[in-house]
Amino acid sequence: MTLQVPRLRMEANSRDAVVTPLELYFDLVFVFALTQVTAFMADELSGRGVVRGLLVLALLWWSWTGYAWLCNVVRVDVGAIRLVLLVAMAAMFILALSIPEAFDDLPGGLEGPVVIALCYFVFRLMHLVLFWIIARDDPGLRRQLLRFAPSMLAGTGLLLVASQFTGTAQTLLWAAALVADYLGTLLAGAGGWRLRSAGHFAERHGLIVIVALGESIVAIGVGVAQLPISWPIVVASCLGLTVAAAQWWTYFDMSALHGEQALAAEPEATRPRLARDAYSFLHVPLIAGIVLTALGMKKVLEYVGDGEHHQLSEPLTGIGLLALYGGVVVYLLGHIAFKWRTGHQVLLVRVLTAVVVAVLVPAAARLPALAALGLLAAVLVAMVTFESVHYAEHRRELRSHAHHR
Repeated sequence: MTLQVPRLRMEANSRDAVVTPLELYFDLVFVFALTQVTAFMADELSGRGVVRGLLVLALLWWSWTGYAWLCNVVRVDVGAIRLVLLVAMAAMFILALSIPEAFDDLPGGLEGPVVIALCYFVFRLMHLVLFWIIARDDPGLRRQLLRFAPSMLAGTGLLLVASQFTGTAQTLLWAAALVADYLGTLLAGAGGWRLRSAGHFAERHGLIVIVALGESIVAIGVGVAQLPISWPIVVASCLGLTVAAAQWWTYFDMSALHGEQALAAEPEATRPRLARDAYSFLHVPLIAGIVLTALGMKKVLEYVGDGEHHQLSEPLTGIGLLALYGGVVVYLLGHIAFKWRTGHQVLLVRVLTAVVVAVLVPAAARLPALAALGLLAAVLVAMVTFESVHYAEHRRELRSHAHHR
């Protein structure tokens, strides 16, 4: 007698698929995870702390982007795949809870670094197995998965090894794990991956940018949540929101539409490669830049709100200032690279803005923290204003084309 194993009920996504409520629910885990990363870096405000925080962020991003590809191929709001996604959420939530112990285990309880490594392994393994099941009738996709699997195994294996070390050796092993995962994916090529809906893929990444920008808002609020409201806090909060709004405008005014249209126009054979480069890889500096900026804004709010430890005239220096200004530079460079990969164009105004922000760091270090934030906000508002006026006609055409399409 032959044992018949029932197939999981799955439905392929259509070309005009949109993001489902379950995918939005799935992304809520990453809202919490990003707040954990910012808090992790704020608690160890040093070069080492920022490097480690960015390594954790890279781990979270690679976890999330794998499921963005998965959810583009198959509908996740029908059939048994819903349960798989919920289990994956649990693994990622536990990983996020363990971020404060990602490198240094706290007394008592489970070993934080080991928990991080195991949760990452479970999360990635479920992704790989589910993709394998989805590819049961697609030999090309299965070959791609076989080329992809070694990088996943190498990355998770190195994370487990890293959990047994401390200090610099542990940090270097984390970096090696991520290099193995990212570089292995790049070397495996993209020809076998499937991308069914350009609109869905672009929308999903746009929403995760919104999630990251939400972390900026959280950082502003948490920084002064327990302090009495004052004029410095009001002014700093408005300036912080201005910086976050400028980052939102930079992405969603035209860049997001350009990226989606370029992805939709790309031939099917090469579309996965463009999606991998422009979204999976080049959105890393966008998310990292937002998180670093949020860290800097968090420190500014602490400076202007905590009268017991800081004078209003005290400048923001060191890692806090570098995070604030450097985060914006990284974010703009990410946009420049994204635009080049999707349209082979260089956004000169954003190149100039990134240079200006970087050059202003020494001057900002001599200004009061609130003035340094105001200077950054003024530069970004000037960039946004120039683009709004200079590209007004192009924006109308772009939005009209997107509406008709």
